Amino acid sequence: MELGVFIFDTDYSMSIEELARALEDRGFASLFVPEHTHIPVSRKSPWPGGGDLPKEYAHTLDPFISLSFAAAATTNLKLGTGISLIPQRDPIVTAKVVASLDMMSKGRITLGIGGGWNIEEMESHGATYKTRFKLMRERVLAMKALWTEEEASFDGEMVKFEKSWSWPKPLQKPHPPVILGGETKYTLQRVAEYGDGWLPRVTPNFDPEKDMARLREAADEAGRDFKELSVTLFRAPADAQQLEACQQAGIHGGLFQLPSADRDTILPMLDDYAKLLT
Repeated sequence: MELGVFIFDTDYSMSIEELARALEDRGFASLFVPEHTHIPVSRKSPWPGGGDLPKEYAHTLDPFISLSFAAAATTNLKLGTGISLIPQRDPIVTAKVVASLDMMSKGRITLGIGGGWNIEEMESHGATYKTRFKLMRERVLAMKALWTEEEASFDGEMVKFEKSWSWPKPLQKPHPPVILGGETKYTLQRVAEYGDGWLPRVTPNFDPEKDMARLREAADEAGRDFKELSVTLFRAPADAQQLEACQQAGIHGGLFQLPSADRDTILPMLDDYAKLLT
């Protein structure tokens, strides 16, 4: 398995450049960062994790700027969003950002995406909770058109633009992988329809064999080759036996969680996680 980490990169955590170099030096495969543009103080939407919303959610840096600094500090480390809130992002601008970063990093970008849970946050961007997944689908398909077509256009219900030129094109062909977060059957249907991989959270109910079978079933129903779809575990277990079971089930990679903390906290954690690299 390819093992990496994810961290809420904030204005008070370890420098992303130093973290990226430390990961590459230790042999980790990847670095992923989440996204929240802002957190409305009304806090009407409960945090899915339960209890008070952790501090880092309101302090996250822009993920693509963070990943740009990480890319400049490394050579081989793969870089991704985990996750980018596509219903809150203009698809033309985001396609340009992702393509530029993929080109400049020499093809190291993965776009992890999701619909989001914070209703007030997405409404500030003009998105609606009930239609966020329809919007996400159209925006992903529109971005794929911009990445792969010389004269791209899109005529959807929620996304429309006339024939347009948009360069650079991503270095990865046909485009950087788009992987979807979530665990429901609807997530798996979306992965099979327009995604390139699945980014499930490891919960107490996660079962490597059963969940891979769920993905295979969704792929079969969509007429998709199951082997085309990657699977990367978000919040991967830091346990050798569990990781071995995941690998045996066909899971490709995993992301260990790091706190938004200083280097004195994070570097020893990297050393411990590194013992699980194979």
